[in-house]
Amino acid sequence: MEILNIILIVVLVITSIFLTLLILMHKGKGGGMSDMFGGGMSSSLGSSGVAERNLNRFTTLMAVIWGASIVLLGLLTRFSA
Repeated sequence: MEILNIILIVVLVITSIFLTLLILMHKGKGGGMSDMFGGGMSSSLGSSGVAERNLNRFTTLMAVIWGASIVLLGLLTRFSA
């Protein structure tokens, strides 16, 4: 059980880092925090619709893996004696 716990913690750390990076890569919608940190300049460069859709898919996948690892870690902690 200790090996599974370590594996889930490593997965959680890796997905947390990737999820943060993927969220920061999204194009800002304007008027928010992304414009304050220079997101307004990158929106003028633009990205293709396919790239934005793929970024959304990868972000959603990372979020699902991240959430599942948290739930599994909680269950493992709760039911391990």
